[in-house]
Amino acid sequence: MLVNGAIVAGKGAGAVKARSSEEIEQIRVILRSRFDELNAEYEEAAAQNHRLRLVEIGDAAGDDQADSGSKTAERDAATSLLRTLLERRTQAEHAMARLEDGTYGNCEGCSHPIPVERLEVFPSATTCVNCKAVRERRAS
Repeated sequence: MLVNGAIVAGKGAGAVKARSSEEIEQIRVILRSRFDELNAEYEEAAAQNHRLRLVEIGDAAGDDQADSGSKTAERDAATSLLRTLLERRTQAEHAMARLEDGTYGNCEGCSHPIPVERLEVFPSATTCVNCKAVRERRAS
């Protein structure tokens, strides 16, 4: 089965068989490409955030509450974007490490194969849907 350009064997209950070196290389290329895209987005967002802070420092004189609130909202949005991009980049990096050690495609929580359909949508997934839901419930 094709997963974002890579072949992942298995069907039905999410069965995953051993991948050939060609399949592993295809997955590696996809994950590396995703990491590089996220890294470029992160670097651009960090540069924009830096420019925003410089403008904010030099342009704060005479601000009223509305101006100050707008700048705070912009700064919070930029910081949130940076955190999200960093987290997604870290996930891609972690998936690449799992590919190298042979655990890619298996859930970190229960060790069962992650369904192919999940990997098609989210190649950096490290947990099955059930384990992800349990983690999210515990976090809230």
